[in-house]
Amino acid sequence: MTTGATTRIELTVNGRARSTDVLAHHTLLEVLRDDLGLTGTKECCLVGECGACTVLVDGVSVDSCLMLGVEAEGLSITTVEGLATGDRLDPLQSAFLETGAAQCGFCIPGQLVSARALLEAVPHPSRAEIEEGLAGNLCRCAGYEQIIEAVALAAERGEGGDVRRAATPDVHVASTPDAQVAPQ
Repeated sequence: MTTGATTRIELTVNGRARSTDVLAHHTLLEVLRDDLGLTGTKECCLVGECGACTVLVDGVSVDSCLMLGVEAEGLSITTVEGLATGDRLDPLQSAFLETGAAQCGFCIPGQLVSARALLEAVPHPSRAEIEEGLAGNLCRCAGYEQIIEAVALAAERGEGGDVRRAATPDVHVASTPDAQVAPQ
């Protein structure tokens, strides 16, 4: 339903039904941060290059700066805030802490969400699969080794996803640049 310059959308965010009025030109990133107050998803490049704003949209890894908020109508969105269960961290979050993967912490929300998408698709990824799965996420602190170790640790502990899912990550090409282009 459109009222004036806004459109009311109904969506599920982190398992909770939400509705909000959004401007037609606002991105999903703006809706999450400004309208819904979920500031874990970071605003950085705004052109889909860095991965700081990565969220899951119906289980698919997406750069939320590249998706309009109105496109989220009826969809299920998972942000970094939705990874934990109550006061219990997601196993990936725990692994990131254990390996020292969170240096400045700015890229970590996007890294965690991308890693969750990877482990849902490939519960026991090889190092190359981890690198490819995280290729769309840049880290200015260059903490790639600790981030890769954290994902491997979570996978080793069996903290991946549903092993019945496909062995290929379900990600949009725009949100995952070639691993040879993104620094590892």
